[in-house]
Amino acid sequence: MDSPRGERLPHEPRPVLRVGSRAKICICGQAPGTRVHASGKPFTDPSGDRLRSWLNMSEEQFYDTGRVAIIPMGFCFPGLDSKGGDLPPRRECAEHWRARLFEHLPQFRLVLLVGQYAQKWHLGKSAKGNLTDTVAAWRDYADTNEPVRYIPLPHPSWRNNAWIRKNPWFENDLLPFLRGEISKLME
Repeated sequence: MDSPRGERLPHEPRPVLRVGSRAKICICGQAPGTRVHASGKPFTDPSGDRLRSWLNMSEEQFYDTGRVAIIPMGFCFPGLDSKGGDLPPRRECAEHWRARLFEHLPQFRLVLLVGQYAQKWHLGKSAKGNLTDTVAAWRDYADTNEPVRYIPLPHPSWRNNAWIRKNPWFENDLLPFLRGEISKLME
Protein backbone atom coordinates (compact mmCIF):
# COMPACT_ATOMS: atom_id res chain seq x y z
CA MET A 1 0.00 0.00 0.00
CA ASP A 2 1.32 3.45 -0.88
CA SER A 3 1.59 6.25 1.64
CA PRO A 4 0.42 9.82 0.95
CA ARG A 5 4.03 10.51 -0.04
CA GLY A 6 3.92 7.75 -2.66
CA GLU A 7 6.35 5.51 -0.74
CA ARG A 8 5.52 1.86 -0.42
CA LEU A 9 4.61 0.73 3.10
CA PRO A 10 6.56 -2.39 4.15
CA HIS A 11 3.42 -4.23 5.34
CA GLU A 12 -0.30 -3.95 5.06
CA PRO A 13 -1.43 -1.27 7.53
CA ARG A 14 -2.36 -2.66 10.92
CA PRO A 15 -2.85 0.26 13.29
CA VAL A 16 -1.95 -0.63 16.86
CA LEU A 17 -3.33 1.73 19.49
CA ARG A 18 -5.71 1.67 22.43
CA VAL A 19 -7.92 4.60 23.30
CA GLY A 20 -10.86 5.31 25.54
CA SER A 21 -12.89 8.43 26.16
CA ARG A 22 -12.32 8.28 29.95
CA ALA A 23 -8.56 7.58 30.04
CA LYS A 24 -6.67 10.24 31.97
CA ILE A 25 -3.22 8.78 31.23
CA CYS A 26 -1.82 8.63 27.72
CA ILE A 27 1.30 6.74 26.74
CA CYS A 28 2.84 8.05 23.52
CA GLY A 29 5.45 5.68 22.15
CA GLN A 30 7.24 5.39 18.84
CA ALA A 31 5.63 2.76 16.59
CA PRO A 32 4.80 -0.92 16.85
CA GLY A 33 7.74 -3.32 16.48
CA THR A 34 7.60 -6.74 14.86
CA ARG A 35 6.10 -8.52 17.90
CA VAL A 36 3.47 -5.84 18.44
CA HIS A 37 2.64 -5.82 14.74
CA ALA A 38 2.02 -9.56 14.99
CA SER A 39 0.00 -9.39 18.22
CA GLY A 40 -1.98 -6.24 17.40
CA LYS A 41 -1.62 -5.13 21.04
CA PRO A 42 0.83 -2.39 22.09
CA PHE A 43 3.85 -3.16 24.27
CA THR A 44 3.48 -6.97 24.13
CA ASP A 45 7.23 -7.36 24.24
CA PRO A 46 10.08 -7.01 26.77
CA SER A 47 9.90 -3.21 26.40
CA GLY A 48 6.29 -3.37 27.58
CA ASP A 49 7.29 -5.48 30.58
CA ARG A 50 9.87 -2.87 31.55
CA LEU A 51 7.49 0.05 30.95
CA ARG A 52 4.81 -1.54 33.14
CA SER A 53 7.45 -2.06 35.82
CA TRP A 54 8.53 1.59 35.57
CA LEU A 55 4.90 2.69 35.95
CA ASN A 56 4.13 0.14 38.68
CA MET A 57 1.12 -1.07 36.68
CA SER A 58 -0.30 -4.52 36.24
CA GLU A 59 -1.15 -5.69 32.72
CA GLU A 60 -4.83 -5.32 33.60
CA GLN A 61 -4.36 -1.67 34.59
CA PHE A 62 -2.05 -0.91 31.66
CA TYR A 63 -4.51 -2.22 29.07
CA ASP A 64 -7.64 -0.74 30.70
CA THR A 65 -8.73 1.84 28.10
CA GLY A 66 -10.91 3.50 30.72
CA ARG A 67 -7.70 4.52 32.48
CA VAL A 68 -4.85 4.42 29.96
CA ALA A 69 -4.65 5.28 26.28
CA ILE A 70 -1.71 4.07 24.21
CA ILE A 71 -1.10 6.16 21.12
CA PRO A 72 2.17 5.68 19.23
CA MET A 73 3.65 8.28 16.92
CA GLY A 74 3.27 5.87 14.03
CA PHE A 75 0.27 3.57 14.30
CA CYS A 76 1.69 0.85 12.05
CA PHE A 77 4.95 -1.10 12.03
CA PRO A 78 7.39 0.96 9.93
CA GLY A 79 9.59 -1.96 8.89
CA LEU A 80 13.22 -2.79 9.60
CA ASP A 81 16.44 -1.05 8.66
CA SER A 82 19.42 -2.82 7.05
CA LYS A 83 20.74 -3.86 10.48
CA GLY A 84 17.43 -5.40 11.61
CA GLY A 85 16.37 -2.55 13.88
CA ASP A 86 13.00 -0.86 13.66
CA LEU A 87 12.75 2.09 11.32
CA PRO A 88 11.55 5.42 12.75
CA PRO A 89 7.79 6.01 12.86
CA ARG A 90 6.35 7.13 9.54
CA ARG A 91 5.86 10.91 9.66
CA GLU A 92 2.72 10.92 7.54
CA CYS A 93 0.87 8.91 10.18
CA ALA A 94 1.40 11.52 12.90
CA GLU A 95 0.87 14.40 10.48
CA HIS A 96 -2.42 12.99 9.24
CA TRP A 97 -3.96 11.36 12.33
CA ARG A 98 -2.41 12.62 15.57
CA ALA A 99 -4.09 16.03 15.94
CA ARG A 100 -7.43 14.60 14.79
CA LEU A 101 -7.30 11.84 17.38
CA PHE A 102 -6.21 14.11 20.24
CA GLU A 103 -9.07 16.52 19.48
CA HIS A 104 -11.45 13.72 20.45
CA LEU A 105 -9.54 12.84 23.62
CA PRO A 106 -9.37 16.04 25.68
CA GLN A 107 -9.57 14.28 29.04
CA PHE A 108 -5.86 13.42 29.37
CA ARG A 109 -4.16 14.75 32.49
CA LEU A 110 -0.80 12.97 32.15
CA VAL A 111 0.94 12.24 28.86
CA LEU A 112 4.02 10.02 28.97
CA LEU A 113 6.38 10.74 26.09
CA VAL A 114 8.28 7.52 25.48
CA GLY A 115 11.26 8.26 23.27
CA GLN A 116 12.56 11.12 21.23
CA TYR A 117 9.90 11.14 18.50
CA ALA A 118 7.03 11.61 20.94
CA GLN A 119 9.01 14.19 22.89
CA LYS A 120 9.78 16.32 19.84
CA TRP A 121 6.19 16.15 18.61
CA HIS A 122 4.48 17.03 21.89
CA LEU A 123 7.05 19.36 23.45
CA GLY A 124 7.98 21.17 20.26
CA LYS A 125 10.51 23.91 20.90
CA SER A 126 10.59 23.22 24.63
CA ALA A 127 12.23 19.83 23.96
CA LYS A 128 15.94 20.00 24.68
CA GLY A 129 18.74 19.17 22.26
CA ASN A 130 18.71 15.43 22.91
CA LEU A 131 16.78 12.76 24.75
CA THR A 132 18.97 12.82 27.86
CA ASP A 133 18.60 16.57 28.31
CA THR A 134 14.85 16.41 27.68
CA VAL A 135 14.28 13.58 30.17
CA ALA A 136 16.60 15.28 32.70
CA ALA A 137 14.37 18.38 32.47
CA TRP A 138 11.28 16.36 33.42
CA ARG A 139 10.48 18.66 36.34
CA ASP A 140 10.13 21.59 33.94
CA TYR A 141 7.31 19.74 32.20
CA ALA A 142 5.79 18.19 35.34
CA ASP A 143 5.73 21.30 37.55
CA THR A 144 3.06 23.18 35.71
CA ASN A 145 -0.43 24.42 36.39
CA GLU A 146 -1.57 23.37 32.93
CA PRO A 147 -4.42 20.84 32.78
CA VAL A 148 -2.16 18.33 30.98
CA ARG A 149 1.32 17.46 32.17
CA TYR A 150 3.94 15.81 30.00
CA ILE A 151 6.63 13.49 31.33
CA PRO A 152 9.45 12.52 28.94
CA LEU A 153 10.86 9.01 29.28
CA PRO A 154 13.54 7.05 27.45
CA HIS A 155 12.38 4.07 25.45
CA PRO A 156 12.16 1.03 27.76
CA SER A 157 14.19 -1.11 25.34
CA TRP A 158 17.08 -3.23 26.59
CA ARG A 159 19.19 -1.11 24.25
CA ASN A 160 18.88 1.68 26.82
CA ASN A 161 20.34 -0.29 29.75
CA ALA A 162 23.60 1.71 29.57
CA TRP A 163 21.63 4.99 29.50
CA ILE A 164 19.71 3.96 32.62
CA ARG A 165 22.95 3.03 34.43
CA LYS A 166 24.55 6.38 33.47
CA ASN A 167 21.52 8.35 34.68
CA PRO A 168 20.60 7.04 38.16
CA TRP A 169 18.35 10.08 38.77
CA PHE A 170 15.90 8.47 36.34
CA GLU A 171 15.12 5.56 38.66
CA ASN A 172 15.80 7.45 41.90
CA ASP A 173 13.83 10.65 41.22
CA LEU A 174 11.67 10.55 38.10
CA LEU A 175 10.13 7.08 38.49
CA PRO A 176 8.95 7.55 42.12
CA PHE A 177 7.37 10.89 41.15
CA LEU A 178 5.73 9.32 38.09
CA ARG A 179 4.38 6.35 40.07
CA GLY A 180 2.83 8.76 42.58
CA GLU A 181 1.12 10.75 39.82
CA ILE A 182 -0.15 7.59 38.17
CA SER A 183 -1.48 6.28 41.46
CA LYS A 184 -3.54 9.47 41.93
CA LEU A 185 -5.02 9.21 38.43
CA MET A 186 -5.81 5.50 38.73
CA GLU A 187 -8.12 6.01 41.74
